[in-house]
Amino acid sequence: MTEPIKAEGRKTALLDDPRLDRLRWSRRLSVTGRILIVNVLPLAILGGGLIFVDAYRKQLLEERFNLALIEAQITAEALAGASRARQEALLIQIGKEQRLRLRLYDADGQLKADSFELAPPSFVIADPDDQAGDGPVTRALDRAFDWLVGAPSLPDYHDTDSRDANAWPELRRARSDSLTQIVLRDAPDGTHVITAAAPVGLDGETLLTTRNPVDITVAVREARQQVFVVVFGALLLSAMLALYLARTIVTPLRELVQAAIRVRQGRERLVEVPRFAERRDEIGLLARAVSDMSSALRQRIDAVESFAADVAHEIKNPLASLRSAVESLGKVKDPELGRQLLAIAEHDVRRIDRLITDISEASRVDAELSRATFEEVDLAALARAVVAARESRHLNDDVHVVVQVDAGPHRVMGVPARLERVITNLLDNAVSFSPSGGRVAVSVEAKDRRVVLSVTDEGPGIPAEARSKVFQRFHSLRPREEGFGNHSGLGLAIGRSIAEAHDGTLTAHDRSDGHTGAVLRLDLPRPAKA
Repeated sequence: MTEPIKAEGRKTALLDDPRLDRLRWSRRLSVTGRILIVNVLPLAILGGGLIFVDAYRKQLLEERFNLALIEAQITAEALAGASRARQEALLIQIGKEQRLRLRLYDADGQLKADSFELAPPSFVIADPDDQAGDGPVTRALDRAFDWLVGAPSLPDYHDTDSRDANAWPELRRARSDSLTQIVLRDAPDGTHVITAAAPVGLDGETLLTTRNPVDITVAVREARQQVFVVVFGALLLSAMLALYLARTIVTPLRELVQAAIRVRQGRERLVEVPRFAERRDEIGLLARAVSDMSSALRQRIDAVESFAADVAHEIKNPLASLRSAVESLGKVKDPELGRQLLAIAEHDVRRIDRLITDISEASRVDAELSRATFEEVDLAALARAVVAARESRHLNDDVHVVVQVDAGPHRVMGVPARLERVITNLLDNAVSFSPSGGRVAVSVEAKDRRVVLSVTDEGPGIPAEARSKVFQRFHSLRPREEGFGNHSGLGLAIGRSIAEAHDGTLTAHDRSDGHTGAVLRLDLPRPAKA
């Protein structure tokens, strides 16, 4: 298997881009935080501006309401008891100075005097059809603004030629209740009209004042334009921030997509997947996860390719021997030589069968363990059971196997059948290397949060330079006196795969007592609750 690709710390072309140096401070912000800031900021500015303008308009209208109330009451007091000529003079003077239209009604509700008839009008409500081209646009913006702030709809103002006081609802209420009444209406040009009706004296006369406060509409529209300028600036800022997001989020994602495509197509043997080690956000986590995944994928592909080549090589040798024996069997006349050829053929068939069995198991260990459910296993009890089973089947030859167990506990999480296979493989290896009448010791110890099972033999030992190779597939360093082909060279490789799938290790060591021999050590974690 190839060594893991060390990609940590490598800088891609994107990270080397000097244009991104100014944005490195933002890498500590999460992607969610950036998106929220970019999208909420313009809305917050817009909402704040609308609230401000609406409050400003309400304040101006409230002031004009109070002014209209005071004007109507003062004017009514001035008109009370005055002669007809004096009343008309006051209507003309006040209407001109205050830009009002004043209408005085007698006790029967008929129009007695109108300042617009007595003198030129002091104001004129603009005709929307005569306005410049921006009039409809301005009124549309007014309606949109009122809709956004939820402003109540106002009745339309329509001046009437009727000279009867009943044509004005506020006049009817003022005549019946003897109280000043104020009404706000919308003019056709989008401005407001404030009318106030007040009783005059005790003779039943009433006064109707009409004001068109254009200055309020102008002031509100100017404030609204300022808000729209601010909103436009916020939208521009939002667009700039969106570009920033594209540079800090979309661009790295594109880098990852391109690397993933190259990995999928297999066009480059070693595709460098950017890791973005300096980023602390979700993009950095994703990049490192994809990089680790691609490295693991490469390692698995290399392992599969190497395994396939090794399998072909290991099977080819006994097949060649078997073919040679079978072809020669029909040509030889010597019975003794024929028996030897048959023995060679039988040996090769058994060797192929053993190879296929071990290869099948080695190829499905990882897949089976990935789906298996782990349970608590007493490793000491399992070791005793394996040794007892081997003795009952006379698998240890004349080698004496002993089990040594400390106080414990020796419980680990795992698959019992697979852990049993590891112990069996270790004992097979130790017995095969032990001399006749030798001794193999199986010890189980509890150390801190680990459980260690060691198998010690009295064989020749394992050279230091070969201790990692003995766990490679098809690597076999067998004694000379052992028959050729009796082992596939997969036992320790399978054992290490099972150990690593259990978050453990399987290693080879020298004996600590100075005697010759090897120690194979299985180290597994204890359950967390232990």
